[in-house]
Amino acid sequence: MAKTSFPLSRVYRLIEPGPVVLVTTAQKDRANIMTMSWHTMMEFEPPLVGCVISNRNHSFGMLKASKECVINIPTVELAAAVVGCGNTSGRKQDKFKAFGLTPVGASRVKAPLIDECYAALECKVVDAKLVSRYCFFILEVLKAWIDRARKHPRTIHHLGRGAFMVAGRTIALPSRKK
Repeated sequence: MAKTSFPLSRVYRLIEPGPVVLVTTAQKDRANIMTMSWHTMMEFEPPLVGCVISNRNHSFGMLKASKECVINIPTVELAAAVVGCGNTSGRKQDKFKAFGLTPVGASRVKAPLIDECYAALECKVVDAKLVSRYCFFILEVLKAWIDRARKHPRTIHHLGRGAFMVAGRTIALPSRKK
């Protein structure tokens, strides 16, 4: 198979790390939702998640000030709301109302969970050393929630420029680790 050169500006489309998530933040009795796909697991226990949030986003300032958030994991049924949240700013708009999403109080942070998402991770910022240079936050998951009634959630994965892939079939392969 012959390979051809690929533009460096589009490399991110090849290695997106996981499902698109909705990050909620709260500050001064106001909550916001941001769509994010640039995140990665960094440690098992305690669970650490690294994520990039542009300093141009309203959520950047809210997360930097509050030092906490919720990573909500939506399924394909919420795709329109996910894209809508990603294409609008929360500076002047209530995204919960605009996209028909329901805020639910969290147990460990002030930012709300999104009821329609099948899972949610309450997080606090534990390392901000790379924020000023790379907009990279390291979060510790304090509490995790999941809707066990959803047996095979179909998450969405960003491929760039409005293209998404939907997670589907699961396969099991032999592994020494369970």
